[in-house]
Amino acid sequence: MNRLAGAGTVSLLTLAAGLAGCAGSAQQKVSAQAPPPMVEVTQVNPTEADVYTEYPAQTYARDMVEVRGRVEGYIEKWLFRPGQEVRAGQPLYILDLRPFQAQVDQAQGNVRQAEADAAFAKRQVALLQAQANLAAAEANLVKAQQDYERLKPLVEQDAAARQDLDAATAALRSAEASVRSNKANVEQTRLSTETQIQSTEGKLTAQRAALETATLNLHYATIQAPISGLIGDTLVPVGGLVTPTASQPLTTIVPLDPIWVRFKVSESQYLALKSLMGTQSPVLHLTLADNSEFPQAGRITNALNQVDPRTGTLELQAEFSNPSHKLLPGQFARVRYVTERRANALLVPQRAVQQNQSIQMVYVVSADNKVEARPVSTGPRVGEAWIVEQGLQAGDRVIVEGLLTVRPGAPVTPVPWKKPPSAAAARGE
Repeated sequence: MNRLAGAGTVSLLTLAAGLAGCAGSAQQKVSAQAPPPMVEVTQVNPTEADVYTEYPAQTYARDMVEVRGRVEGYIEKWLFRPGQEVRAGQPLYILDLRPFQAQVDQAQGNVRQAEADAAFAKRQVALLQAQANLAAAEANLVKAQQDYERLKPLVEQDAAARQDLDAATAALRSAEASVRSNKANVEQTRLSTETQIQSTEGKLTAQRAALETATLNLHYATIQAPISGLIGDTLVPVGGLVTPTASQPLTTIVPLDPIWVRFKVSESQYLALKSLMGTQSPVLHLTLADNSEFPQAGRITNALNQVDPRTGTLELQAEFSNPSHKLLPGQFARVRYVTERRANALLVPQRAVQQNQSIQMVYVVSADNKVEARPVSTGPRVGEAWIVEQGLQAGDRVIVEGLLTVRPGAPVTPVPWKKPPSAAAARGE
């Protein structure tokens, strides 16, 4: 029995080994018949490439204006919405106008009274009366002089009484004194009239200035936008008190066109930029937070006057046209400009370059459609590609997609790589 059992065991082992061998050979046949994996490749061809230098940046409004009241009063109406674009001169707040209108009415009445006083003073009634009195006194003096001259020879010839001559002499002296008195009165009245005219004209000027001030205050009671731009939220509600000396503004307005961008460069970068600029600032491009390209180009307009000793950087300020008001102050972006133009540059997509510690490598499909590993040395980045300095030649086919399924020496089926659309193109911009 033991011998039979041992013989059966040997037979089972032999059968299992035979079945396993059959299965292994079948699997080898299936593997031999599997097609090579498909990979997407791009052919490397020499091209011109612009090398950019890029810096983090932030937008800001250079001419932000705080809206403040010029007169004291209570807000009666609020005429805008936060975040709305407003025009210069557009009404924003209306204060209670009744006190200001009352001041205007009072000032108008004072002006009319001052005009009447000035008109009366200019008529010079008192001076005319004094001049009339002087004329009458001069006429009396002429008559008294004539009476005296007629009586004097008669008295000398005893043809008239001396008493009459004495009376004529006294009348002459009285007429002379009256003329002198009236002349002094005319001069005094003239001075008084001129003073009165000047005083009334001064009062009229002051009252007209008070009317103009009251009218301006009535105008200032409607608070208008000093500039065009994007308005913020109101900090004083309807019914709140507005004072010219308030610590906080009513709201703020930021102009959006142009928009300003600030970024910082190191000392060496600034010197390189200065040598690049020559007589004209380089054209700047702006990449936004969603990696889209801002359509308007800009130029460096200002630079601060000293390097920050704490960071060793210098702030540069650039101006960008923003007609569609797409950019708002405070947005983060990346500003870049061309520092070099490469001729016959070999570009490969960034995703095609494999990094293994300090070694960069790409996989190339040979003429017989087999995979080759190539160590490369990359240079500056151009968009979503690298400039390859060493390791590739014109015409090489570099694998971009399907890298996880390949190994050196293995056959592959190459198909052209289709570059995916950019984020801006995907949004239809």
